[in-house]
Amino acid sequence: MGLTMAEISPADYLRRARELAPGLVAAADQIEHGRELPEAVVDALVERGLFRLLLPRSLGGAELLPADFVPIIEEIAKADASTAWCLNQASGCSMTAAYLERDAACEIFGGPRGILAWGPGPGTARVVEGGYRVSASWSFASGSHNASWLGCHVPIVEADGTPCLHAGGSPVVRTMLFPKSSAKMTDIWHVIGLKGTGSDRFSVEDLFVPEQHSATRDDDTRREKGLLYRFSSLQLYAAGFAGVAMGIARGMLDAFVELARDKVPFRSGGALRDNHLIQSQVAQAEARLSAARAFLLGSLEEITGDVACVGHITLDQRMTVRLASTFAIHQSLQVVDTAYHAAGSSAIFEENPFERRFRDMHTVSQQLQGRQEHFETVGQYLLGLDPNSLMWL
Repeated sequence: MGLTMAEISPADYLRRARELAPGLVAAADQIEHGRELPEAVVDALVERGLFRLLLPRSLGGAELLPADFVPIIEEIAKADASTAWCLNQASGCSMTAAYLERDAACEIFGGPRGILAWGPGPGTARVVEGGYRVSASWSFASGSHNASWLGCHVPIVEADGTPCLHAGGSPVVRTMLFPKSSAKMTDIWHVIGLKGTGSDRFSVEDLFVPEQHSATRDDDTRREKGLLYRFSSLQLYAAGFAGVAMGIARGMLDAFVELARDKVPFRSGGALRDNHLIQSQVAQAEARLSAARAFLLGSLEEITGDVACVGHITLDQRMTVRLASTFAIHQSLQVVDTAYHAAGSSAIFEENPFERRFRDMHTVSQQLQGRQEHFETVGQYLLGLDPNSLMWL
């Protein structure tokens, strides 16, 4: 009899990711040119349980803690960044299961291909009998080509259009979930990097969504009591996408070290690795990446231990996750740029393992999780000021 997801250790999932890596490397061109994950890749991820890493154990998921989850995303990103990005996005989406009624959670996530994708965008959900009527258009739906369900976060309005507000005056926002077949998909993902994520636009018009297929991701509505769900998907997105960046940077740096052993630059007296500047750059790149990784994973482990004791994550800890995640992304960006430029003309050829990682890394840094403004927000908090925005913490 095979092991259940709950009986498989985090180390086993990491091993599965490493075993999958050669196949991802072999499929990288297909992923890039097809602008989506091929069925064979999705099947391999599903077979290894890698879409269920953050899904509750009660639904057959692994329910991994953050510091166990991030290295798996990082390992996948070493082989292919688009696959890692889709996997992290779908994993964060699956945390919604912790807030759904069990029947609805089983309907959406119960099957092996129960994959949810979503993206940001404007829209509203109007209250009607038994649920909501949703009209909206959203973009950046990473992994939507392989998803079976789509979702969105929208403000709620009454039947007459009056906005629903919390006691403090903020809008009531709910997450709406619906079969992918209910949405109109629009191909917009023509980009320089992370091409295989298929992060397209989707829209619905006056779509009925039953009440049980919606959720508010608030503590008092959480049905799963596991330690993982004391964190929000926002924190797992931040840390996981930092894992994507670190995986790209590690793959790039390792490829450069291999190149430097044998490459003899034009009009140079020796191998690239004999150059003193290169030696210094490699050492500093290693320090940047190792320090960023230690800060992120160490913080996640420490915070998880504290949350286990007190039962919730504090604003201090949310700021630390945001800082460590953003720092890891930008340190990874510097490592990738260093290796790319040090590789010289070798880096511009598609056949070499540099230019795609360069494009993927710069695309990661342009996304929400890589915004420089996150440093400003944390800095304001550390200086005793009211941060301009707490919505992405």
